[in-house]
Amino acid sequence: MKLALRIVLPLLIVWGAVSLAQWFIANKPKPRKRPTPVQVTSVEATRIKPESFQVHLDTRGGVRPRTTTTLIPEVSGRITEISASFREGGFFEKGDMLLKIDPVDYETAIVIQKSAVAEANRVLSEEKARGEQAVENWKRLGKRGIPSDMVKRMPQLAEAEARLKAAEAELEKRQKDLERTEVKAPYAGRLLEQNVDVGQYVTTGTQLGRAFAIDFVEVRLPLSNQQLGFVDLPEAYRGENETIAKQELPEVLFEADMGSTSTTWKGRIVRVDSAIDQMSRQLFVVAQVEDPYGKHSEIAGKQQPLKIGMFVSAKVKGKLLEGVFVLPRAAVRAGGEVIVINSENKIRRQKVEPVWSDRDNVVIPRTDGGLAAGDIVCLTPLAFPANGASVLPTIDGVAPTVETPAGGFPGKGGKGGKGGGKGKGSKADKSGVTQSPAEKTAEKS
Repeated sequence: MKLALRIVLPLLIVWGAVSLAQWFIANKPKPRKRPTPVQVTSVEATRIKPESFQVHLDTRGGVRPRTTTTLIPEVSGRITEISASFREGGFFEKGDMLLKIDPVDYETAIVIQKSAVAEANRVLSEEKARGEQAVENWKRLGKRGIPSDMVKRMPQLAEAEARLKAAEAELEKRQKDLERTEVKAPYAGRLLEQNVDVGQYVTTGTQLGRAFAIDFVEVRLPLSNQQLGFVDLPEAYRGENETIAKQELPEVLFEADMGSTSTTWKGRIVRVDSAIDQMSRQLFVVAQVEDPYGKHSEIAGKQQPLKIGMFVSAKVKGKLLEGVFVLPRAAVRAGGEVIVINSENKIRRQKVEPVWSDRDNVVIPRTDGGLAAGDIVCLTPLAFPANGASVLPTIDGVAPTVETPAGGFPGKGGKGGKGGGKGKGSKADKSGVTQSPAEKTAEKS
């Protein structure tokens, strides 16, 4: 009996444990169902409307002088004096003496030539007297009629007059040579390069230095084929009036960093190259900046000088586009797409055809551009925008009236048995819509 009990009792215990486990498994509490929260992204948006947009063409180029001159003496001699302005970087005005060549030889030549002029005057006077005397002698001989030129010594008189004129012309040349011993500035400018100094002997072919005019400077700017369609360039065909009013020339704003600050200058496009550059396949235009040193402008003393050789950025004022949609560059995705938000706050990817774009803006035409007036365009970049996804847009700074849509996050439930217990937060009704305690109180009342 004891043996049978020892065998049966463990089997009964095992059977009871298995039965109890099966009962617990069969009667386990069902998990409480909660509504799936709706994922909504808050975005910035704008309602587009037609407006005007001023096109500015971005380009850049180097500053160069309008006029550059190589100074060469017209006479030979030793340099005896050099002006303080005749140093690299020196400024000078038109007519200023830059350097002086020893004038002694030319002063001596003038004295000698004056003697030659006096001699020619004497010879001419003698010939006139001889001619008059020859006519008197011809009459005394009883000749009748008009005496010939040979009798009146007209050839000798003409020769004497010619020699006098030649002597006077030579004297004038010697005087000009004396004046040319002082090399004077042909215009108001600045010395770029100095090649000679005091004591050096120079001839008519010696390069004294190089200078440039400072009344204007020029900047040669490249424009692409796309940019050329948005600016009116000053070009006049043959036979047309080439005089173009200054106000009609396209404005250019130049900018360059000078130390820690940025300086700007204003100019205008004055001419256009005759052909497309074969290397860059671009058309070069020339902009002119008046008073590059800012000495005669309203901001005299406040503007940095525009140096020769400086590399500057330029914005050429182009055409004014009327009735277009202007979007920030960040609002247009790669591939030319924008995200449009409908009245139900659902998004839609829309292909657009820009007419102009720059570093900051994209311009969409009003017709055939893919957008219409009143469309709401998302400005916030979205990584993976899916058509039909919900968003919470803030349109032109106006926040939405409803910040949490239906089916939002439910409250935290407490401990409960089958079917769950009471939660501390909101409770979902049969339709799966979450209700706050305030809404339930309103329903009861």
